Amino acid sequence: MSLTARQLALATLDRQLLLERRRIDVADAVRRVCALQAQTPASPYLALWNRVRDFAPEDLDAAFVDGRIVKASLMRITLHAVHAEDYAHQHAAMLNTLRASRLYDHRFTSTGLVPADADALVPELARFLARPRTGAEVEDEITVRFGEHAHRVWWALRTYAPVRHAPAGGPWAFTPPHTYLDSSGAPGAPSRDARAGTRWLLLAYLRAFGPASAQDFARFTLLTRPVITQALHELGDQVVRVTGPGRAPLFDVEGATVPAEDVPTPPRLLPMWDSALLAHAVPGRVVPEEYRPLVVRRNGDMLPCLLVGGQVAGVWRAIDGGLELTAFRKLGTAAWRGLTDEAEKLSTLLADRDPAVYRRYGHWWDKGIPGAETTRVRA
Repeated sequence: MSLTARQLALATLDRQLLLERRRIDVADAVRRVCALQAQTPASPYLALWNRVRDFAPEDLDAAFVDGRIVKASLMRITLHAVHAEDYAHQHAAMLNTLRASRLYDHRFTSTGLVPADADALVPELARFLARPRTGAEVEDEITVRFGEHAHRVWWALRTYAPVRHAPAGGPWAFTPPHTYLDSSGAPGAPSRDARAGTRWLLLAYLRAFGPASAQDFARFTLLTRPVITQALHELGDQVVRVTGPGRAPLFDVEGATVPAEDVPTPPRLLPMWDSALLAHAVPGRVVPEEYRPLVVRRNGDMLPCLLVGGQVAGVWRAIDGGLELTAFRKLGTAAWRGLTDEAEKLSTLLADRDPAVYRRYGHWWDKGIPGAETTRVRA
């Protein structure tokens, strides 16, 4: 049986816990969805609010503090929040990509240093980051060796070395000046075997976003097609072929299921850069192609989205005293009722934490969001 585009979208929403909020521990929820994009500190919190029943931000605060959830540079060379026991696998899979993105970049090569110079510092860095240190403290520590180039050496190392961000308080746990900790001793597989890590990450990805193509996995990770092809081959019958609506072959984990087309799809207010919107090749599964330029801005910013009927239908932003919801098309009464209910609950959470969340991205609204309908919801 060939899966429809609707079924693939529903599969993504189901595996991302977006069809029904689950009563689940925050660390287990992060593991279920593979990873949460975390380049903006608020996003993991709002992502879990959309997925976990009775979500309490304090639970995520505690998970960051006690190290059950790790925030580090991983897929797409971007900060992600991942389960601590999964971090070593994901870092092993991504290490070559992370390392190449920095050590072969002109900003590093122009220093006259070579990759071995930075690599040699990794063990020493691990010892220095046994307790939280600011970036300025790290640069001061390595200036003796690298002089004026210390800033760029640290720029490279904080991306590819086993380093995690240390929570420093504030409404979303991470506030400037950013502090860092060694993560080489994180639980899980300590191996740096890139092939084993890639196989592990591919299975985790399919459980969280499948069925999916090799192109989809490449989009999610930035791993190369030869690396992905090798992983698919090595996984053997742990991965099965699935027929979909497009020409690209799809893969899934053995025994995985896909929802029926008539499964209800509740409204959601997704955070910026929600992983469900970034895990598949363009145009993706839940962003209508005509709306993509409205949601993904030219510099790569992905605005916080309204999800209606399992598809992106607009964007939202924080305003004084509540939220503003802008729909790209006319919505029915029931859809607005559902969105308003979600917005009231989210406004209450934000009022206690950060009523101005994402306010620095308000310039996109200043430049104009072409919406068909707009409503404001107060906390």
